Order: sequence, then structure tokens, then C-alpha cells
Amino acid sequence: MAASASASTSLIPLHLHHHRRRLPQSTSTITTSSSSSFPRFPSRFRNNRFLLSTSLPFSSSIQSERRLHKAVHSGLGLRTNGGDALKHYTSILGEPVKQSLFLPHHSCTSCCLASSKKRRTSHARFIPGAFLDKSSFQLSKNKLHHTSITSDCAITSHVKRVQLPHATVGPDEPHAASTTWPDGIGEKQDSSLFDSELEQIEGFLNSELPSHPKLHRGQLKNGLRYLILPNKVPPNRFEAHMEVHAGSIDEEDDEQGIAHMIEHVAFLGSKKREKLLGTGARSNAYTDFHHTVFHIHAPTSTKDSNGDLLPVVLDALDEIAFHPKFLSSRVEKERRAILSELQMMNTIEYRVDCQLLQHLHSENKLSKRFPIGLEEQIKKWDADKIRKFHERWYFPANATLYIVGDIDNIPKTVSQIEAVFGQTGVENEKSTVATPSSAFGAMASFLVPKFSVGLGGNSSERSANIDQSKVLNKERQAVRPPVKHNFSLPGSGTDLKPPQIFQHELLQNFSINMFCKIPVNKVRTYGDLRNVLMKRIFLSALHFRINTRYKSSNPPFTSVELDHSDSGREGCTVTTLTITAEPKNWQSAIRVAVQEVRRLKEFGVTQGELTRYLDALLKDSEHLAAMIDNVSSVDNLDFIMESDALGHKVMDQRQGHESLFAVAGTVTLEEVNSVGAKVLEFVADFGKPTAPLPAAIVACVPRKVHIEGTGETEFRISSTEITDAMKAGLNQPIEPEPELEVPKELIQSSTLEELKMQRTPAFIPISPETNATKLYDEETGITRRRLTNGIPVNYKISKTETQSGVMRLIVGGGRAAESSDSRGSVIVGVRTLSEGGRVGNFSREQVELFCVNHLINCSLESTEEFISMEFRFTLRDNGMRAAFQLLHMVLEHSVWVDDAFDRARQLYLSYYRSIPKSLERSTAHKLMVAMLDGDERFIEPTPKSLENLTLQSVKDAVMSQFVGDNMEVSIVGDFTEEEIESCILDYLGTAQAERDHKGEQEFSPPLFRPSPSDLQSQEVFLKDTDERACAYIAGPAPNRWGFTVDGQDLLGTISNDALTINDDQSKSVVPQTEGGLRKSLRGHPLFFGITMGLLAEIINSRLFTTVRDSLGLTYDVSFELNLFDRLKLGWYVISVTSTPGKVHKAVDACKNVLRGLHSNKITERELDRVSFLNMCIYMCVCVCVYIHLSCFKSQLRRMILYAVLTVLFLADYYKLMFPFDSYLLAKRTLLMRHEAEIKSNAYWLGLLAHLQASSVPRKDISCIKDLTFLYDAATVEDIYLAYEQLKVDENNLYSCIGIAGAQAGQEIAAPLEVEEVGDTYPGVIPVGRGLSTMTRPTT
Repeated sequence: MAASASASTSLIPLHLHHHRRRLPQSTSTITTSSSSSFPRFPSRFRNNRFLLSTSLPFSSSIQSERRLHKAVHSGLGLRTNGGDALKHYTSILGEPVKQSLFLPHHSCTSCCLASSKKRRTSHARFIPGAFLDKSSFQLSKNKLHHTSITSDCAITSHVKRVQLPHATVGPDEPHAASTTWPDGIGEKQDSSLFDSELEQIEGFLNSELPSHPKLHRGQLKNGLRYLILPNKVPPNRFEAHMEVHAGSIDEEDDEQGIAHMIEHVAFLGSKKREKLLGTGARSNAYTDFHHTVFHIHAPTSTKDSNGDLLPVVLDALDEIAFHPKFLSSRVEKERRAILSELQMMNTIEYRVDCQLLQHLHSENKLSKRFPIGLEEQIKKWDADKIRKFHERWYFPANATLYIVGDIDNIPKTVSQIEAVFGQTGVENEKSTVATPSSAFGAMASFLVPKFSVGLGGNSSERSANIDQSKVLNKERQAVRPPVKHNFSLPGSGTDLKPPQIFQHELLQNFSINMFCKIPVNKVRTYGDLRNVLMKRIFLSALHFRINTRYKSSNPPFTSVELDHSDSGREGCTVTTLTITAEPKNWQSAIRVAVQEVRRLKEFGVTQGELTRYLDALLKDSEHLAAMIDNVSSVDNLDFIMESDALGHKVMDQRQGHESLFAVAGTVTLEEVNSVGAKVLEFVADFGKPTAPLPAAIVACVPRKVHIEGTGETEFRISSTEITDAMKAGLNQPIEPEPELEVPKELIQSSTLEELKMQRTPAFIPISPETNATKLYDEETGITRRRLTNGIPVNYKISKTETQSGVMRLIVGGGRAAESSDSRGSVIVGVRTLSEGGRVGNFSREQVELFCVNHLINCSLESTEEFISMEFRFTLRDNGMRAAFQLLHMVLEHSVWVDDAFDRARQLYLSYYRSIPKSLERSTAHKLMVAMLDGDERFIEPTPKSLENLTLQSVKDAVMSQFVGDNMEVSIVGDFTEEEIESCILDYLGTAQAERDHKGEQEFSPPLFRPSPSDLQSQEVFLKDTDERACAYIAGPAPNRWGFTVDGQDLLGTISNDALTINDDQSKSVVPQTEGGLRKSLRGHPLFFGITMGLLAEIINSRLFTTVRDSLGLTYDVSFELNLFDRLKLGWYVISVTSTPGKVHKAVDACKNVLRGLHSNKITERELDRVSFLNMCIYMCVCVCVYIHLSCFKSQLRRMILYAVLTVLFLADYYKLMFPFDSYLLAKRTLLMRHEAEIKSNAYWLGLLAHLQASSVPRKDISCIKDLTFLYDAATVEDIYLAYEQLKVDENNLYSCIGIAGAQAGQEIAAPLEVEEVGDTYPGVIPVGRGLSTMTRPTT
């Protein structure tokens, strides 16, 4: 992956939201829900899959907000992992991965085993499911943005108006069609149709799906294809992606990794790309099996100029893709970076993913061409070798240009494309152009267009006056990928491959993957869409089945997932059954999983399941169609590339809803079960002659396991035992699934009326200082209220996301409120609530299905400071009232279950014991323990602490924080004032909550270890077969509001010396605040939040330029700020990956950059200085040319050349020390992010956090109103005031270096609980970037 061209500090997390930046999280993210499973090793192997999980309603994940929040379509069984490793799958009609619900994020991409751009989808999706507990620890992942991009396909079309039973679509508002289905759907269908109607339906199903009406396609005479889609979200910005159809699969035996090398050299060596720095543009690149993609996200114009920025972006892409300069210096620099990247990503997860891919595709090159390449070959190539590969594959006819964004003038855009690319590659070339293939854009793979981010197919096809007498002799490959597969078809073979076993000492749990491969079935007709819909309905039942059957006991498995999806990057459809379990339970886990799959295959879905899931799909489709104008450009672009790669028809959301609605009326129960059963045959009929043979069965297991009372013991397993366990599951007796009653309401109307009579809910004055019961701010549209039970409420009416809403409950306390004798009680308690998932008299299954029916997604999270619950809902069919009902039931009638507590405690115990097997987590363990003096509230609970917990103690720890004054509810959505206030009074106002919470006075504040200490510099060693290294550097900082751990109020000190602002400045620099008083930045509550964010951008930029780009000591280095809101402290963390031989130098270089802001001052004139130096370089080059041509005396020539080289060296030095105007670039970057996110409901939800929280008294409405002003007003001097508060001296700075390898000096496999507190305190949080095989963002 080529490094991103922009720094990465986000806006809201650093300034307004209660979540914070954290140390990178470890590879073992714990996620259990219908969308995400417990820790598993190939966690990024599949992107989306149908999941069976044991903890549905309240599921949890230990993760960071820098990672995407896992999108969970609980009701439809869809799971989405962040990022994909070997495959980039989308489940049948799969949903997109949803980004962090409230955070902006930087662009990050991948080039190693990455199927897609590691982009975040910014479009909000409805992902039904009950509570997904996202409890996170302090050392959480900051950079896993290589999240999977599963853009929703809008299977849409202008449906032919065929008269179909139950499928009538109104001509005026197809997106608002009713989704109410009569009883007996699918049962009476066949018997009620006459022959003529059957013929009509058959003709309809065989007809083509329509194409997107706004998508323009064309081709230049040199063969370059282009696609243009106007899209207004975000406004005044566009995406431009150049996809070259060449990747690692095209490499010869001695070129393994050369496509990735070209990506690096071409991207980072482009001078035209560098010109975009400072314009607000972001750029990146990645390499995959079958393509290399360079992408730029840019504004349509800049504030400094009214000129169109698109030609500049296109010019940069032209240079990057077709005219790179393979300078030896750049090749060497990128060689170092790639070798560092290779070691960085060589985690146990990467190795597991490689094993899976190698066995799945053992018959073709996919098993031998990982994009990262081979180290021994990477070290050998020279510039000529690299150039030859580029000449062979990088030409216009083998590339596709995608432009999606705020572009109104299509002819003008086409002219700009022709002007930039028209002459590239046409010189002296004569032949015929290849016939366009049906699917171009071999991007990441997905099964079908999904319902949310659909785009067009072949509409507006345009060939730009191709001159057939003057075309290229080079043609792009028409078939992608050029590999052959041994498909798992019935009767295709009789030789069953024995299960393969990958055993490694760094693995913690048992996992097994069973694969089936078949050809891709392109979705082009209504009949194709109907088949996909039926498969999805069928497979959606699986996770509910497993949840129902094992609801009251601890199941033998951790998770069971079934994925059926297309992979464009692999050229096949893959069905995967994945089972994870504790090693001691592996045989039972296999038996149960096989039994449940067999039950579904044999008996099929019930009539109730068919009606329920079909109705949910149609409601979701209807909602997405209504949001057609809110889909972001990057989501649209991703979708186009994915659909084209698979040959699926591309449509918009409205067309998709019409098409889906039409085919839904033809679906029958018998056909659903018939189509779905074929998907499961490779498991349910395993061993039978007629069954498809599995493509591969791969088990990944540990070498040693922990046995209570015994300790570490060898883990033994054989292929025969695996086969026997599968056969045992096939022989288990099975019965049909019973129907389940789904509640229409959680609170009956009569019950609600009684509560209102008893508790008389009403609004009271917002604060003692005012008698107003309602405060409305016209500028922001924010309304503040407070209920008689003490609960403050903030809401904002927003029309940007049609018929959508989000709500968050924030409860003050979190893990910081844990007492010394109940460490871990809050985080285990939140997990227990999630695992149980019951409220009142309703079972977890009923709660889950209630969420499905109302398209509600609810997540539950605990942090060091807060417990929070977040709801996403639709305003259709009383969805908002349903969400409020669920919140009321959690507050009033939560059910705490013993088996859920046992599962939660066991989960954290297992997680704790896996720490010594992770280099990153073990390294961060020592760092955090040393810096925070062993405070277990900021690390993971130890086995001793977990043993001391009881169900009652964790319940008390959590529910004692749910007190009126200690809670705050914020809501943003497309509702009316009457609707929202009615819900607030009815469901929040009737919640019983005590006033005057006193818990804040009781907990002990966290403290840093007294310095100096002999623990400030430590090392960790891990025995491993492969070498790698990482390091973390950290130190104290104030919290977001200027409070320090020693009790200082920095804001008060600074505001006393606030800047005096003259009248000329006041109009643009000082806003009018809520009280009518004018404030300077230094007197503003957000002074430190703003300036720390800008400072982080600058430090990140310098770290990248120095440690990575100039010194070549790392591929991945980042600076993160962790600023608390409630706790009076914060800290910063620098994370760096390297090699054992370079890691100490990398740490020293990071420290020098961190401290170098004193000697290398940030100035607003830096950009001018760089411009001057660039001019010097240009003049020096001219002098060199002149010398070469005219100077005959070699001694004189050498003297002049030495002088020139000296100037060049100094220029490069100053360019390094002053990398562009980092100050202005930081401001522009953060402002652009703010402007891009401001229309998002989730973003506003983050802005509203703590607006009335008593524990965050400095947060007021000005912190939202003044954001733009605050960034504009910040000066270099302000940033230095913030910098002075970071403790970067030797007495306060902590570092820990982790080294893994066969010769590592010391193994860290001893049980953590026996270590001495104060030296290596147990229970550190996972850190690091080993969650996938993908490369990581570098800034």
C-alpha cells in the first residue's frame, strides 16, 4: 500500500465526543453478535457472512473508535468484519460495513491480500439487531481502517409493470411502496396463478434488470475506459480512482511483489500528486491479485483559487499510472518501506490467512501470488526490472478511470479526461481495440448489488469517437482472474481431501473452515435477483436457529458462521462454514454446527421465518430507496467497481427497491427451501457420493492449551478426528424448527398509560439558573430538555437522512468507577447484559426479532469513563417508538442471567490468557502498566479479579450508574418535534431514576507512576519462527478540557492571558457565543481540544516524513492523542512497527521528532520555504545539465557538482524538517473533514455528547457553534501552548519495545497472573495491527 498523503487525526474524537483516541488495539478483537464473532484467527478472511452466534441481543466487541464499528445486520444474519484478507466477500445481498458511527477517519488502503480499498463507508445503514456490546479498553486499535467495503447494492430497476400478486408498485413513489404482506405468502402462490399468469411471470423473470440512469460510461481511442457519476454527497468534492488491471497474479516467478513495488514507486514518486497537498485532497493506493488502484479524494475547487481541481487530479493520476519516474533513489526508499511493511504484517493472523488461501486455491496461482511479495526477490530488483513490468501492463487500454462526485457538466468532464489522457499510449500504435468485456473493474468482490448503495449498469454508454485506424496493439485482459478452479460441483470428483491442520504456538483458540467453490452466477435478470433473495432468506435463519437452541446454556462453540458470496478477486463463489471454539470443546462445536446446518437443509425455513425476513428485507430496501440522495461518492464508487468486477447489473436504490419488491411477490416457501438447500449440501451431505466435495477443510489450532489446575498442555488433533466429529454431527437426531412468537410491542399501551399516571412525566427547567424548560438554538437547530426524573435530553431535527434516526444514552462512570475489590465488574457486567439480551418477560430471541421487524440496531459499550447505548432506527412503522421502548425496558426491566455472566467471565479469561501470544499486546501491556502505575481499570481484568466477581456484583456495578442526573440522552433524526417529545415523555419520562448521583465523589482518580522510574524504558521478547518488532512511546497529557492529573486547570491559566483581538480580526476570529459575550480562542472551553488536534496532525506529518520516508526505519508510524472528558488526565501514544535491527533507531527517531518541535519551529512560512527550495532544486538541475554539456575540465566539473549536490542535500534536509506548511495543512484537513461529515446524523450525535452532562461542565453549545471559528482562529503560538502541556522529557516519557523471532532474548509465555504488580502488571489490553493480512495506513 502506498502511504496516505494526508495526516490522520480525526476531528470529533479529539474535541467533542466522549470516545477518545487510543493505543492501537490488538489482533484479538472480541466481538460477539449476529454480526461479529468471538476472537478467531482468520478474522479477516471473509468480509461478510451469515452468522450463527451465541450472543445475539446484547453482543460486544473490544475495539476502538479508530476502527470501524462493526455493522451488524442481526436480523438478516449478515456479518461484516472490518477489512478483508484473502477474500472480499459479500453475503447474499449483503449489507455494507458501517464505519465508526460518529467518527471521521483517514483514508487507508491495502496492497497485501486486500480485496478492496480499505475505505470506510460513510453512509448510514440500518442493521437490525439488539445490543452489540462494544466495550473497549484503553489500548484499542487506532488504525484498522482497512475495513471491508461492502457497499450495498441497490438491486434496482425500472420494473416492467407486470401484474404480480403481492408485488404492486406505485408509479409515483416506488420507494414508499407498502411492505405489508398478507398471511400465507408463498403458500398460495402457485395454486392461485393461471397458466397465462405463470407465462407472464416467467417472461418477467427472464427480462433484464435496468441500468443506473445517471451513470455515464465511455472509452477513449487509446482504450482507456471511464465512468462518471454525478453525486452531491459530500458537496463540492469528488472521487477519482484509476484502476490498472494488473496485479500480483500477473507476476512471473521472479517478479513476486513487483506490482506492489510499482504501486509504491509510482504513487510516492509523483511530483504532481505532491502538488495536491494542502488543497484538502487525500490520496492513496493499493495492490491486489488482479488490479492496482490509485485514488484521490479532492474538493472540486480550492479556497485559494476558483479553478477546477479535476484537471489537476487527472494530471496527477496520469503521471502516477502511465508516466512514473523510476528513480533509483525512490526505488531504494520504497524497497526499505515494503520490507518493513512485510515484517509488520507478518502476524499470526496473516499466516493463518495465507494457509487458508493456499489450501482453498491450491490448484492455481492465487495460492502463490500474495501481493506483498517475497522478501528475497524484493531485495534484488533494480529500476530496469521494475520498469519492464510497468511497460508490460500499465497502458490505457488496460485501465479504467472512475469519477464520482459533485460534477454537473458531464461533457466538460469528458473533455477534461480526453485532454489529459487522450494522447497517452497512442503514439506509433496501430491495431484493433479489444471488445469491451462485460465486467471491467476487477475490484474487490461481492455477490450482488446490495440494497443501499446501488448504482447504474450500462446506461449512457459512450465511446469517444474511436478511430479504428489508429488504436492500440495492447489490450486489457478480458477475463479476470486468469485462473482455473476445481469447482465443488455434484459428481465433480471422488477424491476427498483430508482436513489440513495448521498448528502454531501463537494461536490461542480452535477454528476450522470448510470451503465450497462454484462458478459465479451473474445477477443480470429479475430471475437472478430472485434466486439471490431466496438464498438470503434461507441463510438468514441460521444465526437465529443457533441462538434459539442454545439460549439457556453455554454452547460448545464461540461462533458458527456460514458465508455464501461471490469473490471477484478470486473468480468464484465461495461458501464457507467457519467454527471457532475453545480447544477443549472443538469436537462438540463441530458436531453442533453440522447438526444445525443439516437441520436447516433438511426441514428448511418455516412460514413465519419466510414472512419475517422477506418483510425485513423489503422494509430495509424501502428505507434505502428513500435515502437515495444521501449515499456518499466513495460508497457509490466502491459499489460500481465491485459490481462491474462480478458482471452484475448496476442500479440505483430506487430501482433496486422496485425490482426487489416485484420479485418478492413470486417467492414461494418451497422454492426458498429448495434453492437454499443446495447451498448447504457440501456440509449437510458430507461424505455422500452425490454431495459436492469441499474445496478444502482447514483447521487452525494452538500447539499448547491451558488446562485448569494443570497449566500449559500439548494440544493434539488429527485429520481423522476432525472427519469423525463432522460425521457425528451428521448422525445426530434432528427435528423441525418450531415457530417463534414475535412481540409487536415491548410495552403495551395500557401499561404505558398506567406508568404515566403513576410517574407524571414532564419537562422541568434546564438548570437552576433559568426557568426555561426548553432551550432551542436557532443556529445549530439543537433543543435541550430535562425530565422530572433528572434525565437531560438533547435532540436535533435533521432531514439529511430521510426517515432515519440515531439515539445515544451516555452514563457517567464506566470502568473508572470500579472499586478496588471489584476490578473488571463494569466491563464484565456490560458484557453480561449483552450476552443475556433479555428484558422483562421477553426472551433474547423475541427481543432480537423485535429489532429485526422494526429495523433497529442497538449497541452497548463500556469505556473507562462511560457506559453507552446507541440505537439506529427508521422512522417507518413506528421504528422510533420501538427503539424508545427497548431503551425503557433496559432501564427498567433488564434481566441478568447466570449463564450469560459465566460466558462473559470466560470470554475475558480466555482473552487475558491470549495476551502472551501477541507481540503487540504484550508490549503495550508493559507500557500501560508502567505509565499508569498498575491501575487495572485501564487494562484487562486479571484471572484473580474475574474470580472474585459475582453476578450480583457486576449487576450492581453497572446499574448503580444508571441514575437520572448521571445519564444523558441525545437523538438526531428526521422526526417532528411532536413525535420526539412524545417519545421522550412516554418512555424516558416514565423511567424510574433517582436524582443527585453521588458516585463521582467515591471513585479514586487515576494517577501516573511517579517519575523517574526504572520502568520507563522496557523490552518484551517473544519466541516466533519469524522476526518482527514493534514499539510504543507514551507520556502524560491534559484532558480535553485543560485539566491535568495533578489538579491544574490549564484553561484558567491560559485564558487569563488571552489574546487581545482587534476589531478587524473580531469579525472572522471571534464568534458571538450563547451568552452574548465575545471570547478569544484561549478563553474557549475547547481550546485544548482544538489545538491538540492540530498538533497531532503536525506530529503525524513529521513522523511520516522523517521516520518512514527519509530514514526508512518503519512502514507504519502514528501519533495518537487519548483525551478524556470526565477523568482529569490524558496521554499520547506513538506506535511504530519495524524490524529487530531497526526498532531501537526508530524509537529514537520518533522521540527526536516529538521533541523536535522546540528546535524546528512550526511556522506559517514553511510552505513558502519549501517553494523556494523547490526552485533551488530546479535551478541546480539546470546547472548540472549545463555543466554536462559545456564543462570540459573534470576537476572544475567535480567542484561545481559538489556544490550543486550540497544545495540539493540542504534543500532535501529543509524539505524534511519543514514538510510543507504543516500548520495550514492541519487546519485545512480537519476543517474539510468537519465539512464533509456535518450532514451525518451520527456525526451530530457525537457533537451532542455531554452537552448537559454534569461530569463534563465545560461542554456547552459554543463548543458546537464555534468549531469552524476555533480552527480558523488557532495560531502557531496556540499550538505551542498545547505542545508545552505534553510531557516529552525523559522523566515522563515511557517506551516499550517488543521483538519477536527465533533468537528473541526472552520468551513471554509465562502466565501473566504470576508477574509482580508494578513491574509487569497483568491484563494489558490488546494492541497492534495483526488483525489482518492487509497493509496499514501510515499517517
